[in-house]
Parts: sequence; structure tokens; C-alpha cells
Amino acid sequence: MPALYVMIPAALLIVAIAIYIFFWAVDSGQYDDLDGPAHSILFDDQDPNHQAAINEADGHPTDPAKPTDKTPPHA
Repeated sequence: MPALYVMIPAALLIVAIAIYIFFWAVDSGQYDDLDGPAHSILFDDQDPNHQAAINEADGHPTDPAKPTDKTPPHA
């Protein structure tokens, strides 16, 4: 029984710390861009700022010199 007097406050302290870390992560912008890292692995590392995935997710073409239509060359 005396162990509960230590374990319950310790558990509440751990939960409070976890909630504080979660809200700190949300406020500092850790969850702002969820699509960028997932799309960035599809592109080469030639883009020095790694903005290709972000531009692709926003709907902007990655290379303005290339046409944006998706028709294959044999069509």
C-alpha cells in the first residue's frame, strides 16, 4: 500500500510531462508539414533547398521549363 503513495504521483507527473511535451511540439510547428517529408523521398537530391515536394504538394510545377501536361510522348 505505501508504494501507491509514490507510484500514483509519479504516474501523474509523467502524464503531465508528456502532455506538456505534446503541446510544446504542436506550438513549435512540429506537425505543420506532414506531406512534405513523405513526398521528398520521391525526388532527387538535386534540389538544394528540397522545395520540390513542397511545390508539388501546393500544386506548383517543380520545373517551369517542362510542360505541365501529363500526356505520354507517344500519344
